[in-house]
Amino acid sequence: MADLEIREAGREDAAETAQMLARAFHDDPVFGWLLPAEGSRDRRLRRFFVTGLHHESLRRGAVEVACVDGRVAGAAVWFPPGTPLGTEASAIAGYLRAFGRHLVTVSQFQSVAVHAHPREEPHWYLAFIGVDPVRQGHGAGAALLRSRLRRCDQEGLPAYLESSNPENVPLYQHFGFHVTGTLGLPEGAPVVDTMWRPGNVRNDAG
Repeated sequence: MADLEIREAGREDAAETAQMLARAFHDDPVFGWLLPAEGSRDRRLRRFFVTGLHHESLRRGAVEVACVDGRVAGAAVWFPPGTPLGTEASAIAGYLRAFGRHLVTVSQFQSVAVHAHPREEPHWYLAFIGVDPVRQGHGAGAALLRSRLRRCDQEGLPAYLESSNPENVPLYQHFGFHVTGTLGLPEGAPVVDTMWRPGNVRNDAG
């Protein structure tokens, strides 16, 4: 992809990044399950992502964006080692507006995810990675992964993620992740794989 730049996101990038992530995750199996009404999904996803960026992830200094010609084409939302699990109190109102009556199901999903989250050793957590549908297949996702995983290797730290789409599992495996299990979600929910990348991986794949 020509003119691809990977950089740390700032608060001024929140709105554009949230809009891009809403497009990227519109057809995601988990968000389709949590927000079954397609007519309002895009609006609700924008609210969800802008709330998370403003109140939870950007303050950690670990959100990276892939930019093409100055526009956000993709983003990776990471949380550094030692970040507390759970939702920031300041984000609850925004999430309530985003999910409405579906917030109960969202809370159940988060509870299962938090319970499954590894605690044995410090690690980087990849909460979300998404590329604008019109930019997919041109290397932005791989570039975002490579950027932060290079730092993981420099620090000798592992990384963890939950893959909400089985089509993405081979990409993560290409970068040294392996499947450790699935989230124990209720019947009818999509399969979400938990994936771990050891801290001793030295892989600049792609």
